[in-house]
Amino acid sequence: MNHLIKKFKERQAVIGIVGLGYVGLPLMLRFQKVGFKVLGIDIDRAKVDRLNAGESYIAHIPAAEIGAARQNGFEATSDFSRAAEADALIICVPTPLNKNREPDLSYVTGTVDALAPHLRPDQVLSLESTTYPGTTEEELLPRIEATGRKVGHDFFLVYSPEREDPGSKHFNPRNIPKVIGGHTQSCLKVGVALYQGAIEQLVPVSSTRTAEMTKLLENIFRSVNIALVNELKILCLRMGMDIHEVIRAAATKPFGFMPFYPGPGLGGHCIPIDPFYLTSKAREYDISTRFIELAGEINTAMPYFVIQRVMEALNDHGKALKGAKVLLLGAAYKKNVDDDRESPSYKLMELLAQKGAEISYNDPHIPVLRRGRKYDFGLTSTQLTEASLAQADCILIATDHDAYDPAFILQHAQLIVDTRNIIPVSPVSVGKLYKA
Repeated sequence: MNHLIKKFKERQAVIGIVGLGYVGLPLMLRFQKVGFKVLGIDIDRAKVDRLNAGESYIAHIPAAEIGAARQNGFEATSDFSRAAEADALIICVPTPLNKNREPDLSYVTGTVDALAPHLRPDQVLSLESTTYPGTTEEELLPRIEATGRKVGHDFFLVYSPEREDPGSKHFNPRNIPKVIGGHTQSCLKVGVALYQGAIEQLVPVSSTRTAEMTKLLENIFRSVNIALVNELKILCLRMGMDIHEVIRAAATKPFGFMPFYPGPGLGGHCIPIDPFYLTSKAREYDISTRFIELAGEINTAMPYFVIQRVMEALNDHGKALKGAKVLLLGAAYKKNVDDDRESPSYKLMELLAQKGAEISYNDPHIPVLRRGRKYDFGLTSTQLTEASLAQADCILIATDHDAYDPAFILQHAQLIVDTRNIIPVSPVSVGKLYKA
C-alpha cells in the first residue's frame, strides 16, 4: 500500500481510464496535465483510433488538447489485457435504465469481468459510474476477490462518483470537489492518494455506500426541484403569470431559496436516470420512495404538456397539428453541447410524428441525429435561415443554445412555442409567441 501511495504522490503511477466518453475523456486530460502517464481503454475502436490520431469527438473538448496529450504520452487502446500496465483503473462507463426503468449494470459488470483476468497485486480500482448504494460491495468486490486478490491488502477498491458538467465554463475535473469512499480504510487512503494529485478538494466519506448515496442525493435534489417548477409553470400559465418572472423575484431572497428552471422535460446522463437507481434499490428494503417517483412522473409528463401547447398554438392560428410543419430548435439536452443523451427533444419529435406533424430540426452542435436505443429519426440538421423559419408552421424551441438569435427567430417565424424562455415577451411577440 505505501509503495502504491508513494507512486501516486511522485506521479510515477500509470493511470488507466476505462470508458472514454463525457466523463472519462476530461478526467484523462486532467491526470495527463498534472504529469501522470495515462492509458485510455475503450471498447469502441473508432473512438480509440480518433484519439490516437489526435482527434476529439466531443464538441467542448478541443482536438488540440487531445493532440497535446498524445505528444505527452497518452495512448488509447481496446486491448483490456493492457490493464495490467496501470497502477489505477478508473471505470467511467454508462449506467442506463432498461426498458422497465430498472438499473442496467451490464456496462459496469461487463467491464469488470473484462478487466478481471488482467488484474495484479498493488492496483486500485475506482468506480465513477452512478449507481445504487451497495453496487461496489455487491457487484465489484466478489468479482475482484474471485481472481485471488485480497481487497484492502494487495488490491484496493473505491467508489468516487463523477460530477462532470459538460460544457461548463466554470467547473471541470480540477475544481469540482471529489467524494471518495473506500471498501476499507486502506482502500480509502489509496483512493485519496490517487486523486489528490489531480483534484483540488477531496471529500472522504466512511464507505462506498455513502459515496454512492451522495451522488444519488445530488441528482434527486435537482430532479425534485425541477419537477416543482415544472408543475408551477403549468399553474402559472393557466393563471396568466410568467413562472420565470416569479423565479427571478424569488431568487432575490439571499437565504433559504435556490432557483431551478422549468423546461420541456429532463435530459442528460444523470437527472432522468439516477433517481430510479435508488427507487429500485429501496424496494429491497420495503420502502416506497413516493416523493422521488412523483417527481419522476411530473418530469416525464412535460413533453406531453409541450405538445399540447403546440396544438393550442396551431389551433389559435387555424391549423391542425396533423400535417403541420414543425421545426424543432435544439436536439441536445442542454445548451451549447453536443450531448443528446436522454434529450427530451427526442420524445417531442416522437410525439409530433405520432400526431402526423412534418418534423425537422436544427442544432448547430448535432448535425445528424444519432441512432439510439429508442429512436431513429434519420434526420439531419436543417439550416436556420429566414426561409426555413418562415416556411415552418411552428417553431418549437427545445434547447437554449447561445447560437440562437431570439430577435432573428421572432422576426421570421410565423409561430413560436418556447420551452426555454429565450424569446422575450414584447409587443412584437403578441399573437405569435407561446410559452411552454
